[in-house]
Amino acid sequence: MLLNLKRCFFIIRICIKYKLYLLLPKSWLKTLICLVSGESFRKKLNEHQANDKILAENARKAMEQLGPIFIKFGQMLSTRHDLLSIALTTELAMLQDNVPGFDPNIAKQLIEKELKKPLDTCFAQFDDTPLASASVAQIHTAKLASSALSSGAIENMPTEVVVKVIRPDILPVIQQDLALLKKIARLVNTLVPESRRFYLPTLVEDYEAILLDELDLTLEAANAQTFADNFKGSDLLYVPKIYWPFVTSNIMVSERIYGVPVNDLDALQKAGVSMELLAERGAEIFFTQVFRDNFFHADMHPGNIFVDISRPELPRYIALDCAIAGRLSKMDLWLLGKQLLALMDQDYEALAKLMVHAGWVPKDTRIHAFANALSRVCRPVFSKPLSEIEFGQLLVNLFATARKFNLQSLPQLMLLEKTLLHVEGLGRQLYPDLDIWKIGRPLLESWLRSQYSPEKVFAEFENKLPLWLTYLPQLPKLITESIEGKVFNHSITTELKPSQTGNCNRNILAVTSLGFAAISAYDPQLGFLGWDAPLISWLACGLGLYLLIREER
Repeated sequence: MLLNLKRCFFIIRICIKYKLYLLLPKSWLKTLICLVSGESFRKKLNEHQANDKILAENARKAMEQLGPIFIKFGQMLSTRHDLLSIALTTELAMLQDNVPGFDPNIAKQLIEKELKKPLDTCFAQFDDTPLASASVAQIHTAKLASSALSSGAIENMPTEVVVKVIRPDILPVIQQDLALLKKIARLVNTLVPESRRFYLPTLVEDYEAILLDELDLTLEAANAQTFADNFKGSDLLYVPKIYWPFVTSNIMVSERIYGVPVNDLDALQKAGVSMELLAERGAEIFFTQVFRDNFFHADMHPGNIFVDISRPELPRYIALDCAIAGRLSKMDLWLLGKQLLALMDQDYEALAKLMVHAGWVPKDTRIHAFANALSRVCRPVFSKPLSEIEFGQLLVNLFATARKFNLQSLPQLMLLEKTLLHVEGLGRQLYPDLDIWKIGRPLLESWLRSQYSPEKVFAEFENKLPLWLTYLPQLPKLITESIEGKVFNHSITTELKPSQTGNCNRNILAVTSLGFAAISAYDPQLGFLGWDAPLISWLACGLGLYLLIREER
């Protein structure tokens, strides 16, 4: 308790020292803090608000002085262009998570404790000097021992590895600072109603989830394995191999890679790498991860990206640090694809309707007013040549406008936005004339078409058929209740809300149609729905599939 109070007073002192109260919306609390700090409120307020850059620099300095947890929180805030000013997000993006390494002997003890065996039985060589050190973990280079290699579990893999070790006793420190952050967020949210548009408690909860995920290296290893599987045999992206016998929640051993940092432009040009091709491949990887795999690397800053230049004519990206990954629901992904296409076509009414249909903005939103607001933001941007339009920044402006219409907080979409900003910013650094629209549109259109392909439809049908068939014995009762107009209250859906009754009725009709198709079309000699099946069977099957697919959307 005493430590918490001491830490709390330290945080307050730093916030006052760097005048972070000026970031608060105009309120009585802001006036009170200025008076308590002994400053001339009007003079200081005008002085600092006239220069956003000074205030942004103060915010960065405060985060750095408050320590690693606040540094990482500042880094996350730097991606929230929908909430914060450009000056503030730009300055927070400069926060560096470089902290002194901890004692290598402690690292060795931790590794032995996790693996339950002496270090020299696992590693023939272990470098005491950390290769990198951050607030959560540090990394050592090593070579696997021949005895470990001969176990057969990791044969034919390179022996050079990197060992990532979670800092000792970091969890209590993180939990303490997170608890304080939550209290501060709730307090500001209560005392300053104007601050509620920033969703501070939700921001801290999102940050907590991301940070706690980073503390579990088995999750990072699983993410890395998924990325590696998704791009197996690809010449676009490579993910270092994971040595699963040496992975626990606190340590992770992976293949050591050699490549050129993606922001080392001189080295890339000297190697003869085509910057245009490299930039285009980065954009292609982004759209492939999002729409083909629905699993994207959400921390693609330059420090995590290297380039394999062994074939300069076909440069390949190497992705590290897969702790933060994003995934969207099927509906959100489909709606996002449709929204991006509507944006590319400058169809703002369709864009507004899709956001309302998705539930991202309230159902009672006036479509015409919303579409006009989106148009005012986007039309000036579209007056430029496509190659000059920053797609990521356009999405930022779009979501910022939607926020005025009560756009709900969507953490996965914010991760996606952050990733796109990194990818496009990096791509334009490599090749200033990068046209991400030209690359993304064909991939997006192809993906949307594939969602309605016969193969996709029948694959989904085949996967769900066993579940649907369990409903068949209940069909007579369901049909009777539906015809009589009774509320659908079968035991399997007793918890449904009234607003979901329409969905239930669609399910009834869908299952009924499929059941009728199965009964009328099945013939032992023809098989299920053969070409000679009655036309009415095909119509019933088509209706059932349509309703079920619509329900999935």
